[in-house]
Amino acid sequence: MSASQTSDVPTLLVKIFGKDRPGITAGLFDTLAAYSVDVVDIEQVVTRGRIVLCALVTAPPGGLEGDLRATVHSWAESMKMQAEIISGIGDNRPRGLGRSLVTVLGHPLTAESTARIAARITATGGNIDRIFRLAKYPVTAVEFAVSGAEPETLRTALVTESAALGVDVAVVAAGLHRRAQRLVVMDVDSTLIQDEVIELFAAHAGCEKEVAEVTEAAMRGELDFEQSLHARVALLKGLDASVVDKVRSEVRLTPGARTLIRTLKRLGFQVGVVSGGFTQVTDDLKERLGLDFAQANTLEIVDGKLTGRVTGEIVDRAGKARLLRRFAAEAGVPLAQTVAIGDGANDLDMLNAAGLGVAFNAKPVVREAAHTAVNFPFLDTVLYLLGVTREEVEAADMHEDR
Repeated sequence: MSASQTSDVPTLLVKIFGKDRPGITAGLFDTLAAYSVDVVDIEQVVTRGRIVLCALVTAPPGGLEGDLRATVHSWAESMKMQAEIISGIGDNRPRGLGRSLVTVLGHPLTAESTARIAARITATGGNIDRIFRLAKYPVTAVEFAVSGAEPETLRTALVTESAALGVDVAVVAAGLHRRAQRLVVMDVDSTLIQDEVIELFAAHAGCEKEVAEVTEAAMRGELDFEQSLHARVALLKGLDASVVDKVRSEVRLTPGARTLIRTLKRLGFQVGVVSGGFTQVTDDLKERLGLDFAQANTLEIVDGKLTGRVTGEIVDRAGKARLLRRFAAEAGVPLAQTVAIGDGANDLDMLNAAGLGVAFNAKPVVREAAHTAVNFPFLDTVLYLLGVTREEVEAADMHEDR
């Protein structure tokens, strides 16, 4: 029976709640089947071993509603459950235009922050249709399905609220395209890895302090990236090329990086990195992690020594956005279905060009400009923004182990 066919017919909302156990769902519908009712809608939630099962069904023919009610209550009592049955007309009321998915990350996720996020959604004209927990560790992640408010409206309303509450909130448009985001491109330094690669090289050259000062100024957007790159690389002049292998061994992946990439690849995503660092490191990461794309600057090496110069196309702020578009074209993925992750000012063009730009433990200027921000030190929390649950990640890991 179609929605239009049920719009004006008598219906019953049958609600069962109590301790969960196998056979409850089958038992309820077996009981209802004796009255030749049609199923209009079903929802079931299990929380800490307690089940709430709601079934919206057409009213039984021939004046048998009273008998149905008595039978359902009797069955529920036999199962040590409670039942509630409400008469009405038709299906659920139509949902408002504008469908969004609001993901909230908290560590912990407090009742106060949940209340204020929910209130802000309501204030925009949105209605919370469904809430689902995506993960309970390393952070608590919940997803609100919202209708009646456009994603941009919600995002604007929630960004200030989330910062004040100390939680992260991501808003994306609901629809099939969410799981179809088939390309993820990440920055490398302080995103995929915990380090700034040029500072690792600088430590071997004895100029770590000078390089770090220039790096910080560039990341804050105070210096032109290309000029700062040349200035920092010049300090490495004369280093023996054997340092490259040492730096590769010193690179520390961000917690959750392997899980993020492994899970994305299992989902059929393509994954790439763009970096203002150096191909001497990104090429190694590409091979180790099974990445599909990698692009960075290249340190010039002549006669086994670093010359203090870089060669080839410079990967700067504009270059990262350009490479995102290039990777998307090569992957056959619309730009709207890409995800970009970064932490610095030179990532901003890339974050804004992507369908979803994620500021990861980023500088304030980047958090304010990106679509969403993640302020937890686990890179795999980005999976929750894509609707992937922790259970799905763990199940895939167990399957591979076998």
